[in-house]
Amino acid sequence: DHDHDHDHDHDHDHDHDHDHHHHHDDAEDLILGLSPAEQAFFAEGALRVMGLTKGFAELVVFCGHGGHTVNNVFASGLDCGACGGNRGGPNARILAALLNAPAVRAALVERGIVIPETTRFLSAEHDTTTDRVSLDPDPVAASRQSFRRLQADLDRARRAAAAERASHLTDADPADPVRAVEKRAADWSEVRPEWALAGNAAFIVGDRALTRHLDLGGRTFLHSYDWQADADGRLLEVILTAPMVVAEWINTQYLFSTLDNDTWGAGSKTIHDPVAGLGVLKGNGPDLAVGLPLQSVMVADGQIRHEPLRLMAVVQAPRARVEAAIERHAVLSTLFDNGWVALAVLDPETGCSWRRDRSGTWLQALPEQAPEAMSESGALASATPIPA
Repeated sequence: DHDHDHDHDHDHDHDHDHDHHHHHDDAEDLILGLSPAEQAFFAEGALRVMGLTKGFAELVVFCGHGGHTVNNVFASGLDCGACGGNRGGPNARILAALLNAPAVRAALVERGIVIPETTRFLSAEHDTTTDRVSLDPDPVAASRQSFRRLQADLDRARRAAAAERASHLTDADPADPVRAVEKRAADWSEVRPEWALAGNAAFIVGDRALTRHLDLGGRTFLHSYDWQADADGRLLEVILTAPMVVAEWINTQYLFSTLDNDTWGAGSKTIHDPVAGLGVLKGNGPDLAVGLPLQSVMVADGQIRHEPLRLMAVVQAPRARVEAAIERHAVLSTLFDNGWVALAVLDPETGCSWRRDRSGTWLQALPEQAPEAMSESGALASATPIPA
C-alpha cells in the first residue's frame, strides 16, 4: 500500500513548489519539540559517536530498520532491538531533519563540525524481511545524479542480500530470491519469515577497514569508532554502555531460547495463544512463555540455526582507555567479570591484541604487530582464531 501511495503522489505532482514547501514544513515539524540547544546537542552527539565529523559525502543516508510480516505474534522481534522492538525509521527521519536544518548546521560549526552546503542528509528504512530499502522523499536530493546512483546501488544490494539470505531459508526459490523473500513476508502460514538476529556472536567496535574484506556471515554487530577522535574516551564509554549492552541483551535472549527452548523460549509458534501483549500460552498449557519461539532459533527439530555462544566484544582502541571505561561503569565489569561478554582489544597504539579474562588479567591474544599493520585490512583476519 505504501509503495502504491508513493507512486500515486509522484504521478500527480503538479505543484512542485508546494510539495517542496510542504516537505520542508514536515521536516521542521519533526524537530519542533526540541529546543535549539537540544537540537545542537543531539546532532553533535550522533555525528561524534559515529565518527562522522569530516569528509561528508554529497548524500548521507541514515537508515533505520524493521521487519515486515503477517499473522506473527512475534513481529516486534524482527524490528529494532535498540528501539525497544519498534521500527527505526522515525529516528532516522528526525536525525536527517536535524542535520538539514540551517540553524543546527550553524551551531555545529561553533562546535567544530563543518558540514558542506552541498551535503544533504536522507532518511530511509531497511525492511529486513524483504531487503527493500525505502528512501523517504526528499525533493532537494531527488534531482541529483548521486541520488539516482544511490537508488541503483540499493537495488543491486537488495538482490544480492536476498540471494544470500534465501540460501539459508527453507523452501526459498533460488531462481528469484527477491520474490521468495517477499512471498515469505506476505504468507500467513510462514513460521520463519526471516532469521532476524539468529547466529549473532560478536560486537566489533572500530574502523570499517577492519572488517570490510571479511564475510562475517551476518553474525556480528558492527559499530564504527575512530579512536583518534576520542581523546577522553567518552565516545567509547557510550558505545560500550549502550549499543554493546543492547547487543548483549539480544545475544542472551537468543542464547537461552536456544539452550532450553521449552523453559526459556516460547516453544512452537504453531500452538501459541497470545495473552494481553505479555506473552503466549502454549496451546492450553498454564505457563506464560516470554522467550523466542522454537522457529526463531531452530531449522527443524534437533537442528539449531542459532549457535548458543555468549557475545564476543572486539574493540579497536588503546587498552588503557578500555580499562578506564570498565572501571567507571559497573555494568561493564558485571558483564566482563562474570563471563557474559568476552572481551578482546586490538590496541592501535602498540599493535598488540589482548584478551581480558574474568579476573581482569590481560593475556596477549596474538603475536605482536606493528601499529601501522593494525589499521590495515589484515588486522581482524588474523584475529579470528583467538583461542576460546
